[in-house]
Amino acid sequence: MLREGQNAVIYRADYQPPAYWIDTVDLCFDLDPAKTRVLNKMKVRRNPQVAPQPLKLDGDELNLARVLVNGQGTSFKMEGDRLVLENLPEGDAPFDLEIFTTCAPAKNSKLMGLYTSNDSFFTQCEAEGFRRITYFLDRPDVMASYTVTLRADKQKYPVLLSNGNLVDQGDLDDGRHFAKWVDPHRKPSYLFALVAGQLVCREQKITSRSGNDHLLQVYVRAGDLDKTEHAMNSLIASVAWDEARFGLPLDLERFMIVATSDFNMGAMENKGLNIFNTKYVLASQATATDTDFMNIESVVGHEYFHNWSGNRVTCRDWFQLSLKEGLTVFRDQEFSQDLAGEASARAVKRIEDVRVLRTAQFPEDAGPMAHPVRPEQYLEINNFYTVTVYEKGAEVVRMQQTLVGREGFEKGLAQYFQRHDGQAVTCDDFAQAIADANPGSHLANNLEQFKRWYSQAGTPRVKATTRFENGTYEITLSQSCPPTPGQAAKEPFVIPVAWGLVGADGREVAGGMQVMTQATETIRVDGLASEPVPSLLRGFSAPVVLEWDATDAQLLALLEHDTDPFNRWEAAQRLGVRRMLDAIRGSGAITLDDAYLQAMRSILRHPKLDAAFKELVLTLPAETYVSEQLDEVDPQRVHAVRESLREQLASALAGDWAWAYEEHKENGAYRPDHVSAGRRALAGLALTHLCIAARSSGDTVWPGKAYQRFKDASNMTDRFNALSALVVSGHELSRPALDRFHGMFRGEALVLDKWFALQAGAPDRGGNVLPVVRSLMQHPDFNLRNPNRARSLIFSYCSANPGAFHRADAAGYVFWGDRVLELDGVNPQVAARLARAMDRWRKLAEPMRSAAREAIARVAAKPDLSNDVREVVTRALAD
Repeated sequence: MLREGQNAVIYRADYQPPAYWIDTVDLCFDLDPAKTRVLNKMKVRRNPQVAPQPLKLDGDELNLARVLVNGQGTSFKMEGDRLVLENLPEGDAPFDLEIFTTCAPAKNSKLMGLYTSNDSFFTQCEAEGFRRITYFLDRPDVMASYTVTLRADKQKYPVLLSNGNLVDQGDLDDGRHFAKWVDPHRKPSYLFALVAGQLVCREQKITSRSGNDHLLQVYVRAGDLDKTEHAMNSLIASVAWDEARFGLPLDLERFMIVATSDFNMGAMENKGLNIFNTKYVLASQATATDTDFMNIESVVGHEYFHNWSGNRVTCRDWFQLSLKEGLTVFRDQEFSQDLAGEASARAVKRIEDVRVLRTAQFPEDAGPMAHPVRPEQYLEINNFYTVTVYEKGAEVVRMQQTLVGREGFEKGLAQYFQRHDGQAVTCDDFAQAIADANPGSHLANNLEQFKRWYSQAGTPRVKATTRFENGTYEITLSQSCPPTPGQAAKEPFVIPVAWGLVGADGREVAGGMQVMTQATETIRVDGLASEPVPSLLRGFSAPVVLEWDATDAQLLALLEHDTDPFNRWEAAQRLGVRRMLDAIRGSGAITLDDAYLQAMRSILRHPKLDAAFKELVLTLPAETYVSEQLDEVDPQRVHAVRESLREQLASALAGDWAWAYEEHKENGAYRPDHVSAGRRALAGLALTHLCIAARSSGDTVWPGKAYQRFKDASNMTDRFNALSALVVSGHELSRPALDRFHGMFRGEALVLDKWFALQAGAPDRGGNVLPVVRSLMQHPDFNLRNPNRARSLIFSYCSANPGAFHRADAAGYVFWGDRVLELDGVNPQVAARLARAMDRWRKLAEPMRSAAREAIARVAAKPDLSNDVREVVTRALAD
C-alpha cells in the first residue's frame, strides 16, 4: 500500500495490514523556527498476522540525528525518504524505538507537517504530513496513544497546545517554558497537532446533557478576539446538536479551536485541537458577510462532528476517505438544516448544497479526474480531497438515510459507533452497520447493489418518459451511466426517486418513492380525470441527472404550484437553461418571452415565499452548469448569452426590482439569521439588476444609490453587495468604490481577499480582466505564498471566471501555466488545485481546445513537477 518511489501509483487492491503496530508515542519538541528538535520515543511491536519483515518508517525533509532500539544504537539504511530498520528484536514483545530528528519549520512553504505562520507554530498532518515531523508509520490504520511535551521561549511562544488534556506545565531555564499534553484516546498520526505562539482565547464552560463539564476555547491572534463570538456560538450549538440528534457526547475535558491565516484547507479535525483557516473562524458584522457567518457555522460543525465520525472511528486507508468526509459533510448539512428550523429555510440550504454538487462535482464526474467515491488508485492522496469524496459522498450517506428513514439511520449510526469505536474501518463497514440496524429495509435488501455508489464513478442519468391514457398515468424511468476513465461499463445503481403528480388545478394528486434497482422501471397511477404534471426527483433524492423533456407549460406549472421547494427552484433553472442553450446553439441572440418574464415577476412579487428562496430562483444558472449541458463549449459565447439574459431580466423587471430593493433593504440591527440574511440577499440581487439595467438605459440614479449604500452600510453584507453591483454592472463608480473599500479594510486580510476576488471574477468586457489580475499580482497586499490570497485572485480568475479565462488569444492559459509552475515550487497542494481549472479542456471549441492542450503539455513537460501536479496534468492529457 505504501509508496516505494516518487511516482509509484498506489492501489486499493494492494492494501496490506502494517507489519508493526505502534502502541505509544512520547514526543518532545524543542521549538525553534530555524531548527526544531523532535525526540520521538515509541513502543513498537510486530504484527503477528504479517510475515516478519523490516520496519520501514516514512519521512520527508527530515534531518536524522539518532536511532536507538531498547536504548542501544542500531544499524539502519535509507530507501529514498524511508528509514529502514532490519535488526530488530524477534518475537511479539514490544520494544522501545527512539528517533531524534530536526526540521526547519520556517522554510516549510508546503504548510504540511510543522510550519510557522505570523511568528507562531502550527501543524497540518492530514493526509501525510506527520512524516515531515518525525519518522513514523504514517498511515491511518496505525493508532497510538500520544504524550507530547512542548518546550519553547516563553516570551515568544507563551501558548503551547497539543491534543488532549494539559497535565503539566512550568518554567525552564533561559526564559523557556514547557507544557505536557496527554491524549486519552488512541489516534492515527494524521490527527496529531501542536500550536505555539502569541495567541489569546475566548473561553466558555458548558455542561453537556450527560452532566459533564467541558471547557471550550477559541484561540486567535490578539487583534482578532472580537471576531470569535460567532465561532464559539457555533461550537456550542454543534456540541448540543450532536448529543441531541445522534447521542454523541463530547469526550474530552476541553475542546480547542485555533485560527491561522496560512492554511491549505478550510480546517482540520485534529483530536481536541482543531486548526482552522481564519476564513472559517473570524466574523463580525463589519468584516464578514451573511455567507461567511453561515460557512463558519457549517465548518465549525463539520470539524466538531469529526470528533466521532473520523476520530473515534477512522479510515483503514486513504481510499476510504469518504468514510469520514462524506459522512461528516452529511452531518454538517443536517446540522445547518436543523438550525435553520422552518421548512422553507431547510429547503434553501438543500438547494444551496445541490447547487455546489451540480456546478462542481458533476463536471468532475465527467472529466479526466473522475473517480469513485471510494477511489481505486492514486499517485498523490492530496488530489483526492475532492467534491466527489466530500459532496457526492454526503449524497450517498443521505440516500442511506432515505432508504432506512431518519430514525432508522440514527439506529444505524449508533450501531456503527458501537461496533467500531476505536477502530480504523472501511466504507463497507459503515454501510453494513446501517443495513444491519434496519433489516428488511430497501438498503438491507439491496446492500451489495447499493455499494456500487462507492465503486462506480460518473453521474448516473435517469431518463423519464410519460404516457396518459384512459385515466392511467405512467412514468417510465430508465437509468444509465456514461463511461469514465478506467470504467467503461456500469451496472445499475440503487436510485431512490421521490415523485409526485400535480393536477390541473395545482393540487397534488399522487406521490411516493420509487427505489430503482433495475435498468428500467415504471410508476403507474390509475383513476385520474386529467393528465397531471410529474414532479420528479423531489428534494434531489439522488445525485443523478434527470433527463425529462418537459414542456415550458409543465415547468411553469411546477414553478407556480409544486409543493416541493427543490423542484420549484429546479423548474426555474430549467426554464433559464433552455433559453440560454437555444441561443448558444443558435444565433447567439436571446429575447426573453413574456411567459418566462411573468413567471419571474410572479416569484419576485409572491407574498408568501421567503426572500431567500426568491433570491435562489431568480439567480440564473451558473456558466459552468450551462456549459456542462453542451457537447462543445465556447465559454465566451456562454458568458455573452448569460449576460444578455441577465440584462433583459434586469430591464424588463426594473420596476419589480426597485420594489424588491426598497421592500427588503432595511432589516434593523444586524443579525445573521436566515430570515434577515435572505432579505439582504434579495435586496443585493435587486440592486445588482438595477445597476445592470441602468447601464443599458444610461440612468445614473441607481448606480448613485448603490454607491451611497456602499458608503453608508452598517454591515459587510450590504456594503459588499453594493460594491459588487457597481463592479458587475461595469459602472465608472466601481473604481472609486474599490479604492475606498481597500482604504477602509487594508488591515483586514479576509476582507482584502474579497476585494481581490471581486475584481478577478468580474464580467469580462473586451478582455479587461486578465490585465487587472496581472496588475493585482504586483499589489503590495498580494502574497502568492498565502493560500487564501492566491485563491482569492488566481483561482477566482482561472477557475471561477470562464468567460474571462478562456480567451481566443490563449493568454489566460499561458497565465495559468505560469502560475501552476510557480506555485508548484512553493506549495504543491495549492498548485494541483489550480491545475484542475483545465480539467474540461476537451469540451472546448477550437482554437481554445488546442491552445489549452498545449498549455497543459507545457506544464507536464517540466521534469521536477510534484506528484500533486503531475497526476492532475497527466490524467488531463491521457487519451
